[in-house]
Amino acid sequence: MQFEEVRNNIKNCIEKINAAKQRAGREDEVTLIGATKTQSRELIEFIDSQRLLTDVGENRVQELVDKYDCGKNLKWHMIGQLQTNKVKYIIDKVALVHSLDRPALADELDKQAKKHNLVIDALIEVNMGSEISKGGVDKNELLGLLDYVEQKENVRIRGLMAVMPNLEDKERLKDYYREFRLLFEKLRRVASPRHVVDILSCGMTNDYEMAIEYGGSTMVRLGRVLFGERNYNLNVIAD
Repeated sequence: MQFEEVRNNIKNCIEKINAAKQRAGREDEVTLIGATKTQSRELIEFIDSQRLLTDVGENRVQELVDKYDCGKNLKWHMIGQLQTNKVKYIIDKVALVHSLDRPALADELDKQAKKHNLVIDALIEVNMGSEISKGGVDKNELLGLLDYVEQKENVRIRGLMAVMPNLEDKERLKDYYREFRLLFEKLRRVASPRHVVDILSCGMTNDYEMAIEYGGSTMVRLGRVLFGERNYNLNVIAD
């Protein structure tokens, strides 16, 4: 895909985001995160130089580290599953970790953040469909994980993240989004004041308009619809 196509794709997605907000009667901001998995450094540089996006996200630690220096004006997000032994490589580079889903990861985020004298912002990832193939805490264990994180002074919870089940039944998917939004409201009610619970990260290429309209999403993570198919020819070291 040519870079000018990317420019047009971003413009089109922003228009669809705004239309979904209007249908929902929303006036708040929805952040578009470009999911740049397997995309080139040159693409990141183009996005950065043209100010096409403010935020990009990576699924893999190695890719984020490799591309970090070519997006100096961008906010970087860790949107994929995060191994505890990789936290040290990205702790001072990311604006937000989207995939906090277990106590051991909370421990390591807190430990590494302390070393850098910072507070790391994180979202608790929820496995809404109880799918074995996906990460995330079970929705019934959400508040238990929040209680655990309350002990971690250098980890601040900003909200929730989910990757919804890939369903043909759109009405059922809408129900998942409505339930996710209710979980977010519960989290916001019970979290201690030191947390700033204001982010719902949900919605990808196939369902981001629905996520905004029915789930109240404030962050959508879009890859294929912006950049085309993933570029698996890149010489990138996998995690």
